[in-house]
Amino acid sequence: MNIPALQPLDDMTVRHRIAQQLTTHIVAGNFQPGQKLTEQDLANSLKVSRGPLREAIRELAEIGLLVSVPYKGLYVRSVTRRDLEELYSLRTALESFAFERCWSHRTPDSLAELTLRNETLIRTIDAGSDTDLAISQELHLHAWCYELSDHRLLQRSWESMRPNLNLYFSLHQRAHDRCGPLRQSHDDYVRLAHGDSLEAMLEHLKDHMRQGLQTTLTTLGDNLSL
Repeated sequence: MNIPALQPLDDMTVRHRIAQQLTTHIVAGNFQPGQKLTEQDLANSLKVSRGPLREAIRELAEIGLLVSVPYKGLYVRSVTRRDLEELYSLRTALESFAFERCWSHRTPDSLAELTLRNETLIRTIDAGSDTDLAISQELHLHAWCYELSDHRLLQRSWESMRPNLNLYFSLHQRAHDRCGPLRQSHDDYVRLAHGDSLEAMLEHLKDHMRQGLQTTLTTLGDNLSL
């Protein structure tokens, strides 16, 4: 049997795969908010060495999915009202700036892409069988303005915020026991993004985010940490 030349996995590749798997489990709720984790248990479960595992843990701690407390241990982040308020206020500011940046860059092709993303999300919602896919597609829809902004630092800020949004979207949908957002929830967003008024788009964006925050706070209710 001829075996093609294979490249060994370096620590960075292993670290990335560990970080991806841990992120998936945190977002899916397989680890509970505030749950204590140990390096030994994680290393045994993942069958990896401590070096790349520690790098992956550090990466997830930097984006806020894990919390490392000196002399106490490693914990899955808890969800607090303040966390939600800060995340949504930052997201509103960043997405507003993204639309200000991308407004003059819109083309028929880019607007068609936004419409396609919304239609794809709606089909997944209607199918009602894959919450993780619906959340991923909702984030993909909102990524559109960042991608079109031609602003690398803004795009990196969005990417660093994305795992936390994924976590909160997942908590919200599980609390409602549904697959993704309401099917019509982005219709006005997409319509205004096609329109002529940046001011109307920004005003809708603020309302869209404000309603999202209030709905999430109400839905999670007693499940929020202090």
